[in-house]
Amino acid sequence: MLFVNWRYWMASIPMLILVLVVSAGFGYDAVRAEDHRTIVEQWREVQPPVPVQLQAVALEAATTAFLVLDIEARTCNAERRPRCVASVPGIEMFLTKAREAGVAIIYSLTSKGTPETILPGVVPVGGEPVVRSSVDKFYQTDLEDILRSRGIKTVVIAGTTAEGAVLHTATGASMRGYQVVVPVDGISAGSLYAEQYTAWHMLNAPGTRKRTILSQFDMITFH
Repeated sequence: MLFVNWRYWMASIPMLILVLVVSAGFGYDAVRAEDHRTIVEQWREVQPPVPVQLQAVALEAATTAFLVLDIEARTCNAERRPRCVASVPGIEMFLTKAREAGVAIIYSLTSKGTPETILPGVVPVGGEPVVRSSVDKFYQTDLEDILRSRGIKTVVIAGTTAEGAVLHTATGASMRGYQVVVPVDGISAGSLYAEQYTAWHMLNAPGTRKRTILSQFDMITFH
């Protein structure tokens, strides 16, 4: 029969606990000694991640919507966002392709925008719906109702700014169960860093990474 000296083991428990606590403390101190500076202090040490990967996608036209966000005079102009102006011809061409395929087209405006401020070439036609909100175009609008009523499963999102309307609306769509496709040649910002951060965020952040594909206009087809 195996004999266990319970008195010995009971007497050893406090010492064991002390050893574990001290060991954990040393481990914690070691980690903190390695990483005690804030991100602001280490700002210039940050290296950009590897470039994101773009994917070609074939989408079902009947269940896809193309969201054109905030392409209006006050947010998309040569003074504030020249890269937005440069993106407009690509958005215009994709609009033509999407309309010909029967894709639903939905526009958004900033809180101060009007349909009349949308830039020429990318204006709504035939009663295409327009919603107005801040950066999240689902917030206090009927965007979700519009998408649900049309049986939409996938949204293609283009617009400005990348780190504003595009990022937050893409996150809102992803969290509501939509597949999100973002053509990187259709998004713009006031700086390259904002566009780079947005692309990285959408493929890596918990709210978007499982439902977001980054692509470009000529890699998106409809059937």
